[in-house]
Amino acid sequence: MEVISIRISKELKEEMRRLDLDWANYLRDIIEQKIRQEKIKQACQRMDEIRKKTTGVKFDSVKVIREARNSR
Repeated sequence: MEVISIRISKELKEEMRRLDLDWANYLRDIIEQKIRQEKIKQACQRMDEIRKKTTGVKFDSVKVIREARNSR
């Protein structure tokens, strides 16, 4: 596992100490959530870019499926 560090004020450090939580685990979970959110955001942006490339393309899926079924 890798180690990261951040700087916080002395007051904040004292508040954290008083709350006596597993801060490492909490921060790890928050970072993982943010990574998931950003991956979803990037995937949506990629889908939008792909969708823009197909603007104006006329494709009738019902017709294609019907032709495929009739050709059997």
